[in-house]
Amino acid sequence: MLVQPIRPATLYNTLGGVIMKYYVTYNRNNPVDNYRSLFNDLWSDWGTSNKIPPVDVNETDNAYIIEAELAGYSQDEITVNVDKHVLKLSSVKQSNREEDTGKKSKYLIRERYYRPFERSFSLPEDIDESAIEGEFSDGVLTIMLPKKAEVAPKSIEVKIKGN
Repeated sequence: MLVQPIRPATLYNTLGGVIMKYYVTYNRNNPVDNYRSLFNDLWSDWGTSNKIPPVDVNETDNAYIIEAELAGYSQDEITVNVDKHVLKLSSVKQSNREEDTGKKSKYLIRERYYRPFERSFSLPEDIDESAIEGEFSDGVLTIMLPKKAEVAPKSIEVKIKGN
């Protein structure tokens, strides 16, 4: 099994500030996919992308929201965990590549397939990791990353004694 190197990417807000860094890796068994990946990764910064699963990351006043498109996956086939300020989304589901699937037919066209994936997102410091929640519905995994309540600076009056 070949493992593609980790490729970093960064999300920016409208003011140019960094919101969240994320990393993606693919486990690939097909040498043709590795060759194709070379060119997809080379041009991915030019507007095309081959990231599995595709995600949208939104920010509201109270939370960050990650939506991952996972059509064809069930909730039991997806793993989400947080460790050391990194949220990891993964699955080991694979398509059966054998022609004989117990049916008396063979594929003429096969465009749908599944492969193991892992996406990692480095979480910002303002995330309340103990309150992260997820929901899986209609092939979309929605992960709510609530922000910590802002702590107002505490003002301390210092009295200076005069001589």
